[in-house]
Amino acid sequence: MRLLPSLALLAVLAAGAGWWLTAPDPLPQGATLGLTGDPVRGEQVFHAAGCASCHMAPGATGAAQLLLSGGQAFPSPFGTFRAPNISPSEAGIGGWTLEQFANAVLRGVSPEGRHYYPAFPYTSFAKMELQDLADLKAFMDSLPSDATPSQPHEVKFPFNIRRGLGLWKLLFFRDDWVVTGDLTPEQSRGRYIAEALAHCGECHTPRNALGGMERARWLAGAPDPSGEGRIPDITPGKLGWSEDEIVEYLTSGFTPDYDSVGGLMAHVVANMAQLPEADRAAVAAYLKVVPPVE
Repeated sequence: MRLLPSLALLAVLAAGAGWWLTAPDPLPQGATLGLTGDPVRGEQVFHAAGCASCHMAPGATGAAQLLLSGGQAFPSPFGTFRAPNISPSEAGIGGWTLEQFANAVLRGVSPEGRHYYPAFPYTSFAKMELQDLADLKAFMDSLPSDATPSQPHEVKFPFNIRRGLGLWKLLFFRDDWVVTGDLTPEQSRGRYIAEALAHCGECHTPRNALGGMERARWLAGAPDPSGEGRIPDITPGKLGWSEDEIVEYLTSGFTPDYDSVGGLMAHVVANMAQLPEADRAAVAAYLKVVPPVE
């Protein structure tokens, strides 16, 4: 009988340790103090990050793509995630402080202190510079607002237990660069765009059974989360295009053999085409130094 109190104490200690380990980890308090955003620069960050591609209403075209009312569905092995409203309204992110915005984008932590699902690519955005983040918010605050409520995710048990995402973050959330070494300034700029802003690895890198990116197979292609088709390998071992051909593809959507971009990648190209050509050239230079995968 003396064993029971000891076991109960161990259970309480274990539960407390688990609760502490899985707690959200926001930025240090005051991390964004003194930052002022520039909406003109923020527009470039907005396009590079592809915010409208996920958060516009389903089927939106033209100027309507800047109405970030959410609602698009993104199927996955864990359930279906629905992009939330991130317009500057009460239903979206209207009234958020820069610090709250930074915690959401860089740490995956909501203003209420809850974990966001990594369908929101904060695992890549974590590498963003704080000034770029401030500029992005300044631009997004200038966009039209919409009162459409965000729709709930349809996530299977046990993945619908948000607190468990704290353990997922402990296992897979990293904010270091994947491609390292002695890079040129152009290659470093391309790495920043590809690994952080444009979050290319989120689609082009295979994932393990728990949804963590397999960084040893960076950009080596992956099954489409919808269950239909495959996202291609874009490492130098498979993508034989020249840097100029990559730039052309990211500008016009045409491949070297005159095929045209389709699917979700069409949105990526549309976003990339709005960046300075030097940025598209930087991405091409970066892709040439990504380690090939066997």
